[in-house]
Amino acid sequence: MSANLTHIWVYLTTSPLLWLTLTLIAYQGAHWLSRRFNYHPLLNSVAISVIALVLLLKLTGTPYKTYFDGAQFVHFLLGPATVALAVPLYLHFDRVKKMALPLLAALLIGSSTAVLSAYWVATLAGASHEVALSLAPKSATMPIAMGIAEKIGGLPSLTAVFVMLTGIIGAIFAKAVLDRLHCKDEGIKGFAIGLTSHGIGTARAFQLSELAGAFSGLAMGLNGLMTALLVPLMIAWFA
Repeated sequence: MSANLTHIWVYLTTSPLLWLTLTLIAYQGAHWLSRRFNYHPLLNSVAISVIALVLLLKLTGTPYKTYFDGAQFVHFLLGPATVALAVPLYLHFDRVKKMALPLLAALLIGSSTAVLSAYWVATLAGASHEVALSLAPKSATMPIAMGIAEKIGGLPSLTAVFVMLTGIIGAIFAKAVLDRLHCKDEGIKGFAIGLTSHGIGTARAFQLSELAGAFSGLAMGLNGLMTALLVPLMIAWFA
């Protein structure tokens, strides 16, 4: 029986639909669990599904490339999903215009702080220069962060890990931190979350409210642009 199951598994792994299906099942299961406990921050859907898929890959001895070849359609959908964030932003555009100057100031300060703190903390902790460069763009959305890391001499694959961890940590703890700071404005909450935690944080912001999600999506997009401009300059000046 065990041999038959092994043969069946080997056959299934040749199908690109297998890993796409398992990815969707893992996320739906994680989302159900999160919703079951009223979206508790520690039960983040992305974190749970990532852990489940990593364990599955380890248990089955499946290379990441095999997984990605099957699940790359989800990766392709990141583009349309990001563009779709413009819809709630358009609905709240009047609010955005009124807060334009404070938002730009927050963007500049937040982006600069994220880059420099990541680089200096890594350096002070004894990390190699290459690792520190990989960590610098961690608060930008993943495609942009990986591109920046490659251009400045970092490791794009390592940057992807840092980006994912940053998003998950932000999604888990950002609301609690902002509540402790007595931040009541949903737009400000969303902008802070999107600025520090990109796409994963934005998904969490939409769970708070549509307004928070709209501002989070705005911050994610602007921070990607700002990080791409600032990282090469800051690394050249301060590294």
